[in-house]
This record gives sequence, C-alpha cells and structure tokens, in this order.
Amino acid sequence: MRLGGVRELDLLEAMATDGENVRYLPGASFPPNLVARPDLEACLDGVRDVLVVVPSHGLRETLMAIRPLLGPESRVCWATKGFELHSGKLPHAVAAEVLGPDRPVAVLSGPTFAREVADGLPTAMTIAASDAEFADDLAVALSGDNFRAYTSDDMIGVEVGGAIKNVLAIGAGMSDGLGFGANTRIALITRGLVEMMRLGVALGANRETFMGLACMGDLILTCTDNLSRNRRMGLALASGMSIEEARQEIQQVVEGVLAAEAVNEVAEELGIEMPICHQIFRILHQGAEPREAVGALMSRELKPENQQS
Repeated sequence: MRLGGVRELDLLEAMATDGENVRYLPGASFPPNLVARPDLEACLDGVRDVLVVVPSHGLRETLMAIRPLLGPESRVCWATKGFELHSGKLPHAVAAEVLGPDRPVAVLSGPTFAREVADGLPTAMTIAASDAEFADDLAVALSGDNFRAYTSDDMIGVEVGGAIKNVLAIGAGMSDGLGFGANTRIALITRGLVEMMRLGVALGANRETFMGLACMGDLILTCTDNLSRNRRMGLALASGMSIEEARQEIQQVVEGVLAAEAVNEVAEELGIEMPICHQIFRILHQGAEPREAVGALMSRELKPENQQS
C-alpha cells in the first residue's frame, strides 16, 4: 500500500519519516505495509487499484493528474463527498468525463470518523461501485476485525448522501450553538433526510439507499458528534465567528460550505424543494441570520409528512 500525492511535500516527508500523520492523526501509527511516496508516478507505478481521498473541489484535478499514470486494468475508487460546484456533477460523473465511461470505479462512504478508525474502534461503511467484482474486492481488502464494508450498486444514492449530510451537519451545529435544543436537532435531521432522499431519487438513486450507512448513518453521525468538522463549523458560526475564522480554528477542509452552494444549485435546476438546505445556503452565502432562517422554515405552509415535495 502506498501513500502519495500530498500537496504539502513537507507533510508527506514527515509522514514518511514519522510513520504517522502528526498534523491530523497524531499517535496513529501507519501499518507496516503503508509506504509514503513523494510523487504520484512513483506511487502509482504497477498499482491496479487506486484510492483517491481529496475534497470535492480537487477531485477533477486529481483524476486528471493520475489519468496518464493508470494502467489499462487500473480501477479507481474515491472517498470524496460532494457535488462539483457549478457543474452540479457527482463524483462518478466527473470520473466518467476524465477517465472514460468503461473504467471500473467505486465510492467509499459512511459514518467513519478517521480518529475512531485509526484507534481501531468498530466501524462499518458502504462501498458502491459500477462493477460488482470491484466492490467485492474492495470490501475484502478493507474489512478486518474492527472494520466492516458493505457493498452497493447505487453510486448515485451513496454520493448524494455524502454530499448533503455535510450541509445538514452545519445546520445542526448552528442549531445547537444557538440553543434551539434536542427537538430542533432531531427535526432537522429527520426532515433533512427527506430532502436528501427527494433529491437523490430525482437523480436516479434507489430510495432504500437512504436508510443505510452512507446516508442516514452518516447524517446522524455528522449532525450529533463534535468530531464532525461540519458540525463544528456550525457551532463556530453560532458563536459569532465568520466562516474564515471558523476555518482557521478547525484547520481542515469543511466540505459543507461549498456543498451548500452546489446542492442549492442542483436543487433549483431540478425544481426540487429542499427548504432546510436552502436556508443553510442563505446563511452561509447570502448573509441570512440563523434565527430568521428558522422562522422562515417554521412559517412554511403546513402539509402531510409523507408528501413528496
């Protein structure tokens, strides 16, 4: 197993020397078979299966960088979560454009805080792939005593869940930070799941996928635990920080900020009603006040809970 392509070469060199990622996962030693490489060409030489772990705004660039280095039998998976901003494309659509439609691809997603995985705590996740054999191979390779992978063929559903849960987690953090309480939090999570499902089904996903690990599971995790960067962003905004101040404090990419804009664009283009995600977008990108946004949600027209729009 090889690790390479990290933008900060000093960080990659330190990881190779120390045998751990001191900046983001201090104390979590790399397994003996994990080797850090200084460049992509060395990292990908002779490799069949490639795992890409970058934020959504860096996925296309990364895939373009690895494309000439892939062999004809190479298979690519990613742990990227989010729509591509402005194009509205999910990761599998970006990969098809860059790598071609015939290469086996997969997405890894689910309720998996890196700190807990590194500490060996029991964890489960979902692997959705365009090729069943690839999904099975990845599940076998990744599963172990404390890590279990389930397979799926619904890449759209898994990717939609991974994108929208980050937006809703920012909302949950803001709600808790403003003292709205547990009732509000669970209403946001439950109705947020409805919005996630509504958009996913419109894009071609299976409704059942949204009850699984990559959707409902990841949504509950990121909305309720402070290991979530997106939840911490919401808490910081509720305390009066700006987005940039919160980013500086968190010191990691917070996917939900850009995802809120991308999700809003896709929903508007498709005519899908997503009131909670829309209000979070307004707070993050249009200067709306959180308490005013909550008022806008609470004053909406009453309707049956199972209504699909």
